[in-house]
Amino acid sequence: MYSQSLISRTSAATATATATDHHRHRLSCRSARWTPPRAALHSIHLPMRSNEVKNRTSTDVIKSLRLITAIKTPYLPDGRFDLEAYDSLVHVQIENGVEAVIVGGTTGEGQLMSWDEHIMLIGHTVNCFGGSIKVIGNTGSNSTREAIHATEQGFAVGMHAALHINPYYGKTSLEGLISHFNSVLPMGPTIIYNVPSRTGQDIPPHVILSVAQSPHLAGIKECVGNDRVAQYTMGDIVVWSGNDDQCHDSRWDHGATGVISVTSNLVPGLMRDLMFEGKNPALNSKLIPLMEWLFCEPNPICLNTALAQLGVVRPVFRLPYVPLPMAKRIEFVAIVKEIGREHFVGHKDVQVLDDNDFILVSRY
Repeated sequence: MYSQSLISRTSAATATATATDHHRHRLSCRSARWTPPRAALHSIHLPMRSNEVKNRTSTDVIKSLRLITAIKTPYLPDGRFDLEAYDSLVHVQIENGVEAVIVGGTTGEGQLMSWDEHIMLIGHTVNCFGGSIKVIGNTGSNSTREAIHATEQGFAVGMHAALHINPYYGKTSLEGLISHFNSVLPMGPTIIYNVPSRTGQDIPPHVILSVAQSPHLAGIKECVGNDRVAQYTMGDIVVWSGNDDQCHDSRWDHGATGVISVTSNLVPGLMRDLMFEGKNPALNSKLIPLMEWLFCEPNPICLNTALAQLGVVRPVFRLPYVPLPMAKRIEFVAIVKEIGREHFVGHKDVQVLDDNDFILVSRY
């Protein structure tokens, strides 16, 4: 009896101890399961934080760029981005020696994009091509709050620099311009864009001289003319011509660093020659008819029409843009033949296209 009782008590004690150990183990496991993985948190990249920059680039690198293409945004028949066509366009720019692209600028129809579309396209361009070409995101707005937020997001997804226009429509005072630009300049390399024909307000030199105290001001895209270009370059402020038909003289006679070009969407190799190979009045004269044709209506109407005629984008327009009339489309075919089809992007024969070939999209 004694032996049996002792065994019984011992078994009971062992069972109790085992149960207690299992209970403690479960608590320990449960506790371990809920302990924050501290080491892992330090290695996780959290995107879209304004104090992080994915591809930090020096302002001096941006200042050195000579040929920047304001890249076109192509569309699918339902009005969404045609990223396959877009990637082909950017790839051709890289192949022909273009150093940077403006994403979602006037030419890229940023004014017709939601900010979600805008930032997505900047991020897409960075992820696909950011190692081969500098990506400058148009994150400007006539609202300082929007410009700040968009610029934070643009740098967070990896753009190398920002393009900022002065507030349009709801114009502000000159002191307001200074405050607006000073609000966005601290975030990273910035190009200011002066195009009074679109904004209704010139950015006078004293505004630029004021904000030039920022180490992040890369320079000015200037559309007023070569006298203004020379005024800046004599003061050691970097300038890109915003007028293709003036860019040759801006570069070689007035000290401009280069051009932010629409024409280079179509003939990137020739535009590179114009900016890199020294004065070439003959080449400039050869390109002037194309440049004048490209701006016979507000940009990007003519460029959109031309790229569709070359067969490199679908003939889809987001309203309010509509294609050029038949007479102008015929004129473009003659210009292509005069310059040489081999100099233009794409490989298909240039076509006139009928009116019913174009798709106009109002809801997208």
